[in-house]
Amino acid sequence: MSRIVVLNPNTSDALTAVIAAAAQQAAPADVEVAGARSAVGVDSVESHAEEAIAAVGVLERVAALDATTDAFVVACFGDTGVTAAREVASGPVVGMTEAALQAACLVAHRFAVITMPDRTIAHSERVVRALGLEHRCAVRALDVPVHDLERGSRHLLDAFAAEARLAIEQDRAEAIVLGCAGLADLVEPLREALGVPVVEGVAAGVGFAAALLRMGLRTSRASTYAQVPALPRFALQRREAS
Repeated sequence: MSRIVVLNPNTSDALTAVIAAAAQQAAPADVEVAGARSAVGVDSVESHAEEAIAAVGVLERVAALDATTDAFVVACFGDTGVTAAREVASGPVVGMTEAALQAACLVAHRFAVITMPDRTIAHSERVVRALGLEHRCAVRALDVPVHDLERGSRHLLDAFAAEARLAIEQDRAEAIVLGCAGLADLVEPLREALGVPVVEGVAAGVGFAAALLRMGLRTSRASTYAQVPALPRFALQRREAS
């Protein structure tokens, strides 16, 4: 049986539990899924500064768990630390954002990401641009803090539905991508309300990670992601300024 760790880059135990539950529901029967969070870092990733700190936490956890893990899914929209983690992990590392966008490409010509809060639009747009999908994907946001998801996501259903309808009408979106971890509870009600595919990134990430393992595909070490030692090389060292 393969083991996938779904890694929450922030330090919130409550949100990690929500993410892990969604991941376990999406996992194939022959895959064990475990949730984990960063041991050090920030309790919410909502800015570039917080993302930079969280990326260090991602590397630390990947290094610590690598020996017992076949693949990792990083559960933060914007794929915090994913490219660096690919240099450290022995197996595949899948970012939920890239997975969600690639899944959306398979079911719709145009689609829209609805992320949260507003200031993280740039994080989503970075991944959209890296994949060359600007011509197919619009990015919208609700100005709601990530902390709100610690109590579940159903209270945000009406707000997400309203924004999704605008995306369908104004952006010609044919599918909706939920742009934050912890939103799995919205998938089915939004599908019913909107009549279009709704993609949730944690489920997409687990699905892609499991497929990569089945196909025997691992991260290429040819050049870009050539493996590097994680620790102690990446250990933070405080030095006095000269």
